[in-house]
Amino acid sequence: MFLSILKLFAGSHNRKFLRQCAPIVKRINALEIEYQKLSDAEIQAKTAEFKSRHAKGESLDALLPEAFAVVKNAARRLCGTKATVCDHELTWQMVHFDVQLIGGIALHQNKISEMATGEGKTLVATLPLYLNALTGKNCQLVTVNDYLARRDSEWMGHLYRWLGLTVGCIQNQMDNAERQKAYACDITYGTASEFGFDYLRDNGMALSAPEQVQRGHYFCIVDEIDSILIDEARTPLIISGPVTEEREPPFPRLVSQVKGLFEKQTQLVTRIINEAEAELKALPEGREPSDTTLDKLWLTAHGMPRNKAFARLMENGRWRKALERFEGILASDIEKDRRFHLKERLYFAINERNHESDLSQLGRDTLRPNEPDAFVLPDLPTRYIELDKDESLSPERRNELRAEAEASYVKVSEDIHAIGQLLKAFALYEKDRHYVVQDGKVMIVDENTGRIMAGRRWSDGLHQAVEAKEGVALEKENKTYATITIQNYFRMYAKLAGMTGTAETEATEF
Repeated sequence: MFLSILKLFAGSHNRKFLRQCAPIVKRINALEIEYQKLSDAEIQAKTAEFKSRHAKGESLDALLPEAFAVVKNAARRLCGTKATVCDHELTWQMVHFDVQLIGGIALHQNKISEMATGEGKTLVATLPLYLNALTGKNCQLVTVNDYLARRDSEWMGHLYRWLGLTVGCIQNQMDNAERQKAYACDITYGTASEFGFDYLRDNGMALSAPEQVQRGHYFCIVDEIDSILIDEARTPLIISGPVTEEREPPFPRLVSQVKGLFEKQTQLVTRIINEAEAELKALPEGREPSDTTLDKLWLTAHGMPRNKAFARLMENGRWRKALERFEGILASDIEKDRRFHLKERLYFAINERNHESDLSQLGRDTLRPNEPDAFVLPDLPTRYIELDKDESLSPERRNELRAEAEASYVKVSEDIHAIGQLLKAFALYEKDRHYVVQDGKVMIVDENTGRIMAGRRWSDGLHQAVEAKEGVALEKENKTYATITIQNYFRMYAKLAGMTGTAETEATEF
């Protein structure tokens, strides 16, 4: 069996690891055959024995063959038994194969285990989770949604509980007491966002230790790790609350002007991309696009990145690579003047990756044609010095003028910020993709699950900008109390492993 597995990986960098696993897998299987002679009670007593041995200094690596053999033997004994999973009765019919034992070893060693659909990733995780839970520390498995967290915790919990371990599951609507109970278990299942938000609440909002729910970050297995730690790596988890300051938001006052600017940009970019598309179609086979054509592709990418015609062109690997090379050239300091002049052909530039917007001089002149200083922040320090030197002013009048200068600064600053957020709302955020409007409210949609994220709001005025765009009532702005990216959250674990079906193709990202 092991030789057939090895052949699948022949010539790859995994071959050395698989050879190292061979004697361990052989030992596990030999022990499991011996354990078949023991009674149920004797197998179940092994968990307490392992915990005692580890507490006295025996390492988890030394315990691994016996622990894995016990888990495999328990799975064999449970065959034919019933378990209730998501309100349905299922029959257990699973025993670990050698490939799953190898996957379990890899996960225990903080590796990423690449397993195709149908190879039993869910069962593989039981091996290292059981082993690491012998420490008495909370071990966690991260799934991509609440349903899978519940399903896997109930299904694999049938095995864990038979072996004497406790299993918990974090769900979106749980209160603090329910979360504490789930984290108090040996093994806890949940989604990345639920684990991350619990950490933020524990460290940013809990007033005392008894209010905290988590109990450390020891060992974690991330299912579909490529989705969670690459696609969503820099997704910020944010806990926020309403701002108490009663200032009138500038978005309703500015939205019609920005909408007009967006429409002008749409017309401009549509013409540009149509020209580029015609030029590319006329290009002889084997010829590279001209700089003029690449300029047009670049202008579209930075002027209207969600343009459908542009998206179709980028499906062609030849054009996409040509634009990527061109982007690299323009990113150099030598080409910064050219880059600046290209941007000035647009009303505004959008950086889709960083979610940033930049109003050009053309855009500023369009929004404020007779106000050249409309987007220049007043120089407050200089103004303060002028007022302090003016001996003709009474203290009261001086304070009034200082307040006027500060109010002018705040208004210009707020307008610049609001215009930037409105530009992003129009250019990057699409209705029924990034959000929906229900009962007069803008509701965020999780792009990965398609689920409406009730109660969540974008921060920094972006949500109000989208509300203004959609013409619904603006709710109070939120203030960020705590934030962390998913990537940084998982860096806190002493041991981190993952399972995926695409680890090899994503190797450079990991």
